[in-house]
Parts: sequence; C-alpha cells; structure tokens
Amino acid sequence: MLPVPISNPPNPWATTEVEYLEGAPEVKLEVFEDRTRQILAKNNSPDVGFTFSVNPYRGCFHACAYCYARPSHEYLSLGAGTDFDRKIVVKLRAAELLRAAFAKKSWRKETVVFSGVTDCYQPLEASYRLTRACLQVCVEHANPAAIITKSALIERDVDVLVDLARVASAFVTVSIPFWDPERARAIEPYVATPARRLRVIETLARAGLDVGVNVAPIIPGLNDQDIPKILAAARDAGATRAGCVLVRLPGSVKQVFEQRLRHALPLVADRVLHRIRETRGGRLYDPRYSVRGRGEGTYAEAIKSLFDTTAARLGYERGGMGMDSDALSYEIEDVQHDGEAAVAERKAPRGPQAQLTLGIELGGCHDGGAPAAKVRS
Repeated sequence: MLPVPISNPPNPWATTEVEYLEGAPEVKLEVFEDRTRQILAKNNSPDVGFTFSVNPYRGCFHACAYCYARPSHEYLSLGAGTDFDRKIVVKLRAAELLRAAFAKKSWRKETVVFSGVTDCYQPLEASYRLTRACLQVCVEHANPAAIITKSALIERDVDVLVDLARVASAFVTVSIPFWDPERARAIEPYVATPARRLRVIETLARAGLDVGVNVAPIIPGLNDQDIPKILAAARDAGATRAGCVLVRLPGSVKQVFEQRLRHALPLVADRVLHRIRETRGGRLYDPRYSVRGRGEGTYAEAIKSLFDTTAARLGYERGGMGMDSDALSYEIEDVQHDGEAAVAERKAPRGPQAQLTLGIELGGCHDGGAPAAKVRS
C-alpha cells in the first residue's frame, strides 16, 4: 500500500485548522471505540425506503472519494478526508445493543439495513467480526436484514446469511459502480475489483440468497457508459435486482472528490465535473430529497433511460436492495449519530488516555481488496 499524506478539508465545526508547512505526515490507521448506548439508527428521510439501520463502524478503510458519509466524521472533531479513511470508529457492543433492541416489546421485526453509512464489511470486520455478530443476533430473533457492500469479505458469512434467509429474510446488494478496474482503483482504491465483486454475487446466488447489484454511484462522464456491461455481467452472475443512484457530494465531499479526481484522472476531471453540474442545476450537489438520488436535466434523464431500458431488457426487478433505487441515499443529517451524542473515545488498553495505533495486513491486494485483513497491535 502506497503511503498517503494526511489531507482533510477544513472542518466547518472546528475553530482551528492545521496547516503543514513542510509536507504532511503519512496517514496511519487508528481505531477508536464508540461507547454509544444505542445501535439502531432511525431514518426519517422521505426518499429512503427503510427505517432502521445498523452501522458497526464509522469511517471506512475503502477510501472511496465520493462517499457521502464523509462529513459525518466532522461531528467527531475529525476530518472528512484521510481522517475518514484511516481513523475508524468501532462499536464493540454492537451485537449486545442490537440484542437489547430486539428484546423490547415495542420492536416489530422491521428489516434492519447494514449499513446506512459506511461499509459493514470493510477490512477491520475481518478481525472485529461486529457485522457477523449482529447478523447472528438477527438469526436468533428471526429478524429480517438487508446488506449493501462492496467487499468480498461477505463471503465469509454465507452460512449466517443462509440461516437468516431460512428463519426470516436476507437481502444482499453488491455495489459495482465501475467496469474499468483502473478507474475503479483511482476513485475507490481499497475495494475489491469489479470482477471480484461479480464473483461475490455468484457466490451468494449459488448459496440461494437473494442478491442484487447497485450501480452506484453513477458519476456522469466517468462511469455512466459502464451501466449496460455491469448490469449484464451481474445478471449472468445471478443478481435478480438492480438499482442506481447518481453521485452525491454533500459538504466536504465535493472537495475530497475533486481533489482525488484531478490527481488520479486529470485528463477527464474537467469533463466529469461539468457533467455533474449539468445534472445538478449548475452545482456539484443538490440536497433536495426529490432529486438528490437521480439528478435533473437532459443528461440525468439519459442516464436514467439507459439504466431503465437495460434493466428491463435483462429482466431485473427494480431496487438494488428490494426497494426504490433512491433508498440507498442518506442525507448527512440522518447519520450524524445513533440517537446519542456523537462522541468517540480512543480505545485504551494501557490506561485511560493511551493511544491505540493498529497496523493492517492487506490480503488480496492484487485483486483490489483486503478480504483477509488482519489487525495487529
């Protein structure tokens, strides 16, 4: 893994800003413990097709430049750039808290989505196993669950997912926004390659699970031409549902995305930014619920038409997670906390203020992912 210097957009909630005069230091992975007392995040957005989600992690090692959840790190007094990628918050009591939530008389066994914010199968899950533990709780209580992921690590939990599908229901959606592996690596550098994610769909479908594909986010001028190839390959692999969401760049995400785009793909950067603005009324982001997931204008309509006609021709059901395609979109106000104050504390095995910096051993780097990641102190 190439060294990456610290780089964060200014935090709008911070009163000070750090500026490095002679080059920023290298980013190192740090893990923090979140001692939240609730694990179910409740969504109130009118264009999101589910109510409850579980987010075992805050921040994401995948480092996707377009991730709409990046500003959520700013509520933790961290940055939306490399802090989001390498200062990961873990909820060690996630399964315990989920079990307590399911035990309440008021709980009606609604479908719980993993996750509304960051990937529940990011590399740290290989060691912490928080998502697996939560899914096992879903099996115990016969509670339906839906999962959205880009990671091959989900294959580890096929046994739990099959059990859940037997006693309740389990929906899995694999996100594949790019067909070209080089462009994928440029924008989402630590995620499994598109080809590897197609094999994930095949594995899950072969196990008898309900699996779909989400062509998301669609970045106008960069990957919209990939839609037919992705949908066809995913259908051949066994996907039965398909959804799409136009790229959303709220808050500091705009700066992170543009910086990555200009650095990694300079020859197409201006064209892509122009196309995004063309679908957003001249801006890089439109927060309105009715259009934030699909955009407006001629170019946005062309993308929608291409997706709809291709999905219909291939016999897909609509909705990457068994719901409308906008259902995978969140506004940052919806995810800043889980009903409690957004406070993360350093995990301290050697005293209350000790810092824990973890190394990570990346497995399968040649295939664009880290399904065999191991954490070491």
